[in-house]
This record gives sequence, structure tokens and C-alpha cells, in this order.
Amino acid sequence: MEKKPYYISTAIAYTSAKPHIGNTYEIVLADAIARYKRMTGYDVYFQTGTDEHGQKIQQKAEAAGITPQAYVDGVAGQIQEIWDLMNTTYDRFVRTTDPMHVKKVQTIFRKLHDQGEIYKGAYKGKYCTPCESFWTESQLVDGKCPDCGRAVTEAEEEAYFFRMSKYADRLMAHIEAHPEFIQPESRKNEMVNNFLKPGLQDLCVSRTSFDWGIPVDFDSKHVTYVWLDALSNYITFCGYDPDGNHDAHYKKYWPADVHLIGKDIIRFHTIYWPIFLMAMGEPLPRQVFGHPWLLVGDGKMSKSLGNVIYADDLVRWFGVDAVRYYVLHEIPFAQDGTITHELMMERINADLANVLGNLVNRTIAMSHKYFDGAICSPDVSEAVDDELRALALALPGKVEAKMNDLRVADAIDEIFTLRRRSNT
Repeated sequence: MEKKPYYISTAIAYTSAKPHIGNTYEIVLADAIARYKRMTGYDVYFQTGTDEHGQKIQQKAEAAGITPQAYVDGVAGQIQEIWDLMNTTYDRFVRTTDPMHVKKVQTIFRKLHDQGEIYKGAYKGKYCTPCESFWTESQLVDGKCPDCGRAVTEAEEEAYFFRMSKYADRLMAHIEAHPEFIQPESRKNEMVNNFLKPGLQDLCVSRTSFDWGIPVDFDSKHVTYVWLDALSNYITFCGYDPDGNHDAHYKKYWPADVHLIGKDIIRFHTIYWPIFLMAMGEPLPRQVFGHPWLLVGDGKMSKSLGNVIYADDLVRWFGVDAVRYYVLHEIPFAQDGTITHELMMERINADLANVLGNLVNRTIAMSHKYFDGAICSPDVSEAVDDELRALALALPGKVEAKMNDLRVADAIDEIFTLRRRSNT
């Protein structure tokens, strides 16, 4: 029997700096889902990688005295090393400086321009360099970027724009017809109420004030702005061909079953990306899941605050499986989670040592004491075993229901319910 295909992706990590444990959580979460789908009979394609263009990277490379390519090569290498350290089973690690991707993005841009979806204009407004985002005055919060809270600068330059507003009604209709498209529900409400209902503005899709980006091949002054470049990775590396000659891999796996992303970039994945796909005439992904954040104490990790925690440090102290377990268990479906070294030690001792470790130790000890280490009649049971047996037999169905809704932490709780009962 042919296995059903399942395509899961993470957001591609921005190569501005080494990823911290909050960034790393996403790849571990996607890996847990991918492993489960493989285990239950799916033919999984799991894609991740790095986003390597933009003004911020050009500035960091200049500050380091090296070329942008050399800079992103170094950071991309760090990111892949950490993904591998965390034992993640991705099928493809992509990089947006790949010549194949560059060529396809250039063709996509040109075709959208030729269709009349992209037009030349001029941009004047507020720009946040860390977020690579333009904002109007009314969108600012206390005069600062509404996404990251940093200061914005005045920006004025010639630019190409994509006719985003043209597709607003069509996107709204798709969201209403497919309630599972944006998850969790709170993320969907945010996108609809804060962006779609007030009305979409056309989107700036090129820049002239820096040159570290994919060149617009018919207008040498411009480079493709980050979102059209970065978002296209989900199809360019999957086998999409802008001229319509898609390969077998694309025909098998697209549309993606789930784009797993951080809640801070959900606007780009649930508004910009589906509208780009509509303009290209391609199917939309089945679901975009905006996962919550992993916080340190009461706030986000920040180098300026000195509270950044890195995955490789945690692995050195606690081991990779313990770190994977903690981040998967401690972040609920829709609420942010918290990580500190003290909380990690508490969770490892309570769950992995006292519950799982104790159960394994008792099981091995009793099997040797009463059965010489060999269980020859595993189906033998008595009435006293019925309740535990029923709990065990019900577990696969409960875990499947949670995993199908991407409630990984809840699935882990179901498993530990059985383990705790087995210890009594």
C-alpha cells in the first residue's frame, strides 16, 4: 500500500546570529511531529533551512569586515550543527543563497510583474531594520515597531509593489471556508481582525538602498525584498518550476500539510504567502501553525538583557533527550512556555528520573526477580489488571488525537499518565 505523503516545514532561520533555545524549539517540535507521522505510516518530507538575504545581514557582514556570503556561510553552518545536535530528522536543509532558488525567485518576480501583479512605485514611510518590515505611522506603537518594539527610521526609495489588496476578499473567503487553515484559533482572529478587516495595503517587494539580495533581473537597481524571496523557499526547494514544469517531488508533496512557524511571523505566512500563491496559481498550504514562544522568566530572550540560553549549552549540561523533552512538554498549544535551569532540573527529576526512570528500574528488577529476566507469557492477566490494561490500550488513540491537532505537550501528558499509573 502506498504511503500518504506529508509535508511539514519550519520557518527558515534568519542567519543574523546563532539561534538560541527559543529558536531551536521550533525545529524540535517539527521533528517530533515528523517522527510521529513516519511512525504511523506517512511518507514524510520535512524541510528546514536558512534565510540569508537582507539589509540586517549586509550590515552585520560589513561590521565584521567580511562579505555577506562569508557571513551567512558561517551562521548557516552553526544553525545546521545545532539542528543536527538536537537529533532532528529533516529531509532537506535549504539555503536561500542557493543558485537554483535565486534563479526561480527571479523568474517568479518577472512573471508576476509581466502579469501586472507587481508594479513600480515609490515608498515613503517607517522601516524597522531588525524585522525587515515597513510600517505606516498609524501602525506604530508609541512610535516604535509594533512587532519588536525597536526604533524605526524614515525610508524613502523607489520600489516595486505587489497588488496585495487585490486578493484580500479571496483570502478572507478561503479562511472562512477552511477554519483549520490558521491555528491556533487566537492567531486566526488576530490576522482577520488586525489586518484583513481594516484592509490590506499593497506590499513593497523590492529595495534599492542595499544590494545583499536576489537581483531583479530586468531592473538592476533593485533586489527582491526578503519576504518574496524567503517565503518562496517552501516551493522552490520542493520542486516547483515557475514555468510550470514541476517535478515529481512537488506534485507528490505540495500543498504542504503544515508550515510550523513562530507566532511573531504569522502575518507573513497567513497573508503574504497565500496571496503570493494565489497570484502564481498554486494551491495554498493546508495549515499554518503559529507556535508560542519559549520565554526566560517573564520575557523574551535578549542579548541586551543577557538572558539568552543556547541549545548546545543545555545539551552539554543535561543531554539532548532531556532538552528535547523539556521544550516539547513545557510549551502548551497556544500559550508561551518558560525555561530556566532550575525549572529544567525540576522537570527532569520529576518526570524522567522519578516517573520514567523508576518505572524502568522497577520493571527490570521485577522481571529478573520473578521471571529470570524473560517474560514468556505477556498476554496473561487477571481481573486486577483490567483497569491498567484498558488505560494502556486506549493510549494510542488518545495520542493520535492530540498529535493530529499538533498538541504535542498534551500527547506527552497522555503517555505520562500511563507511566504514573504503572508505577502505583
